This record gives sequence, structure tokens and C-alpha cells, in this order.
Amino acid sequence: MSGVQIYILQHTSGDAMSRIVPTEELDLIERVISEHPEGLGISALEKALANHISNINRRTLQRRLKRLQEDSRIITEGESIALVYKRAPIVITPHSAVHKMASDVVRVESYVPVSKEGRVIRDLVRQPLMERKPVGYQRAFLEEYEPGVTFYLSDSLRTQFHEMGRTAAEERPAGTYARGILNRLLIDLSWSSSRLEGNTYNRLDTENLIEFGQAAEGKDLQETQMILNHKAAIEMLIEEADQIGFNPFTFLNLHAILSENLLPDEDASGRLRRRPVDISGSVFHPLAMPQVLEECFRLLLQKAAAIDDPFEQAFFVMVQLPYLQPFEDVNKRVSRLGANIPLIRNNLCPLSFIDVPEQAYIDGTLGVYEFNQVDLLRDVFTWSYERSCQRYLAITQTMAEPDPLRIRYREALINAVQAIVRGRKMPSTKNIEQLTDELVPENDKKAFSKMVLDAMQRLHEGNVARYRLKLSEFQAWKTIHDHPR
Repeated sequence: MSGVQIYILQHTSGDAMSRIVPTEELDLIERVISEHPEGLGISALEKALANHISNINRRTLQRRLKRLQEDSRIITEGESIALVYKRAPIVITPHSAVHKMASDVVRVESYVPVSKEGRVIRDLVRQPLMERKPVGYQRAFLEEYEPGVTFYLSDSLRTQFHEMGRTAAEERPAGTYARGILNRLLIDLSWSSSRLEGNTYNRLDTENLIEFGQAAEGKDLQETQMILNHKAAIEMLIEEADQIGFNPFTFLNLHAILSENLLPDEDASGRLRRRPVDISGSVFHPLAMPQVLEECFRLLLQKAAAIDDPFEQAFFVMVQLPYLQPFEDVNKRVSRLGANIPLIRNNLCPLSFIDVPEQAYIDGTLGVYEFNQVDLLRDVFTWSYERSCQRYLAITQTMAEPDPLRIRYREALINAVQAIVRGRKMPSTKNIEQLTDELVPENDKKAFSKMVLDAMQRLHEGNVARYRLKLSEFQAWKTIHDHPR
């Protein structure tokens, strides 16, 4: 490697940033493959690597190979048991962000446009670990931030974001715009945020899981659980848009949902950590004292709540929450969804992190961890938000206007669907009309009954959480409905 050290994010049982793998390991795998022009199958590759890497398991190796394929460093030939890995032809591209390899051949790197200041941070965090000075948590970085006085985002940049993210729903109740694009947002944000944790689900896999409850074949259970947790957390933020905020209750529950069934210690879900954590691949050492950690957590949320501008709020959370590492794991996932709270509440275009390069996100986060510098992460945030706006505003131009009746009777619709499912009732006209008599005024009964009937006809495993139902409740109702006595 010539002068530059790159780190690749991998998913493990710990927070994704806690497993940052030096590219020497990727380089080694590529070199071993290149020594066999005829190609190597997965089993043969494991044997060839045994003398070099003693503790790499099959799943980890598959992730390394996937990364090498995505970087166009290797290719595959054949299918199923005949599939082999081969060294990819070198592509020379002079007009991209690049890494210079030892052979002086240039390889393409997916990255975001970087400012002059961001470029400095990128170069600093890519130095070898031995050349970076170990640092601990700097409480002053949080304490010296004064809402309304300190700004991570310039006035011109905030103005630009408001112009980009403005929607036709800005004067409507909190969460109206996000509900209008709910299905797309669930898939996009669940997939892209999970991908930044090393999750190997692709977008189609994610769509099938969220829409139809179909887990992708060949994926480990943690990856499936991570996607489902994102879905549940996003639904919570949107359904409770008028209740959520920058307070401990919201963020502890957000963590509890995102970390469900993913932590070794179940008691750590939805709770501030009580033990030290390390960040592998970084010289940053987070706070270790639980009392100080809790004080900083509450101060962080107080400052966030006092920020007037929703975009400054969003970016402040992306900067400060992962830096504090208040939870044993899942900190950055909480920060990414937490950054959407002010956008959802203000009916602005959400931030889905769609297409964000993993390496750029890692580098920006390391810049905060090790140097308390936000420039590179701000470059990532800026590019990501512009990308999200382009996607969702283009989508909404072709969408029908939201039905005001569904907005007015959203809670009544939820209550009606719950009553039918939990009461194990048939979705008959008679049963629906009985509920309608109790829930809405006379002049809206006919339209509301039609809305309930439509909702029941469209009810499936992929959307039951929208009505705050458990999967087991839906399955029990469906069994009776599909096989009446």
C-alpha cells in the first residue's frame, strides 16, 4: 500500500464502527486469488488462506469477497458449486476519487464530493493507526456548543437545505409528508442504514422482507433482524411524529427497537451503557464512567432540543450521539434515525442515506471521533440530503394528494382495524358499521366504513405494525378468517 491506509466497515455483533478491517486483509485475499489464474472456489480459497489468516470464518470471508467484487477487484465465474473467484481486470480511471496501489495502477473509489477542509480530515483518518495520537472523549466539544450561537451548518447551507427539502405538506400535522411516502421510506432507510452497518441485504431483498415478510435466503438472522428493527423504528417515528422529540424517552425507546434481539445482553437494550467500549480501528476511547455518560447524554438532548433549525438539529445528533457512544451498541443507527426526527416533525424531505458510500461515512465519523472535526461528515450529510431530496420530491410529483379523511381519522382507523383483528371478527359490512357508529360522526360514516374495509383487504404481515398490531395477533385472526368454522 502506498501512503494511504483504508478501512472497510464490516458487520459484527458489535457496533459497526467497532469492526473496521484494514485493507491488508482484503489485499491478501486478492493476492491469493491472483496466484490462481484458473480461479478458486470458496473451499479451496479457505485452504489457501489458512496459512495467512487463522480465524476467518466462512461468513466473514464471504463478506470480504463481496467487498472485493463491489470494488471491482475480483470477479466470479460459474454458478453454485462450480462458482470460482478470479482476479478482475484493472480499470484505469483518471477522473474519480482514487487510491494509488503499490503497482502504481489507479483504482476507483466511490466517494462523495469533498471540501478542502474535508479532504484534510480524510487524509488524517487514513493514516496508519500508529501515526494517530490516542484520544479520549472531549466533554468540552459538547459543552461549548451553544444552541442559536454555535452552528455546524452555515446560514447559507441551512437555507439551501430548506429550499431543497420543502414539501407541500409543510403546514399540515407533523409526519404528514413522511406518511405519504411511508412504503418507499421504510424500504430505503431500512436498507441504506443497515448497509452502512455492513448488512448484505440488497434493496430488493429488503423490499420483499418489509412488504411480504420474506427473509432472503443465505442471510444470517442478525441481518434480517436489523432490517425489521429499522422498519419498526421508522414506523414509530412517523406514527408518533407529534409525540417524539429530543428527550430520553424517545431515544431510549428508539434504541430499544433498533437493538431488539441483537445485543448479547438483552438488559442493555433501551438503557445507557454501564461498561466501557472500545472502537477497533480507531485511536478514540469513549467515556467509561456511567454517571458522566448519563450527564452528557441528558446535556446532549437538552442542547439538541434547544436548536431552532431542524437541519442543524439533525446534523448535531449525527455528530454528537455517536461520539458520546451512550449505548453498548447501535449508536450510529440511533443517530441516523434520530436525525430524521426534526425532518419528519416539520414535514421536510427525510434523510434516507440512500447511496451513501460506506467509506466516506466511516471517514467522516472517524474525523469526529479523533479530531472533533465535522467538515468531512458535513460533506457526507450535504451530499446525502441532496440525494434524498432528489429521490422523494421526484416521487411526490407523481403521487396523488393525501386523503384528508385518512389524516383526520388516522387514530380511528387504527382503532377499528385493531378491534376487528384482536376481536377475531370477520371484516363484514355489519361489523365495520358497528365500529363506525362508535368512532366517527354521522356525515363521515359511509366514507370511513369504506376506508376500514379497504384497510382490512390490504392487511398483511408486512404492514400490521402500521396499526400497532403484533404479528401473532394478525396470524391468529388470519387463521380464523381463512378457515372459518
